[in-house]
Amino acid sequence: MRYLHTMVRVTDIDASLHFYCDLLGLEERHRVDVEAGRFTLVFLSAPGDESAQVELTHNWDPEEYGGGRNFGHLAYEVEDIYALCEKLKDAGVTINRPPRDGHMAFVRSPDGISIELIQKGQGLPPQEPWASMENTGVW
Repeated sequence: MRYLHTMVRVTDIDASLHFYCDLLGLEERHRVDVEAGRFTLVFLSAPGDESAQVELTHNWDPEEYGGGRNFGHLAYEVEDIYALCEKLKDAGVTINRPPRDGHMAFVRSPDGISIELIQKGQGLPPQEPWASMENTGVW
């Protein structure tokens, strides 16, 4: 058995690609538009790590996704947690759980999917404004 991908339903493909690709740094690997089924699949992965993919599923017809169709979170190891959180914050993304410890943070995608960011290797030394920043919302 081997891991293939995690599927996340998204309501706005452009907003989701901006978040996952432009802000988080994932790369689009493959896209399939299925006109007969009225949906688009976009497969993303972190640079150099194509084995762990996220499949964004965009149903063309509006649909609301309730609690029975969600899950815990996606997790990504990052080179510099402070720099990425600053980039996300500057782009208007709420840092739900700031990287106070220099090791872990949580944000949410435009569709409310919780994303865990984990510092590669040892945690970075605590620094402001992150060290004293409170949690915002849920993560």
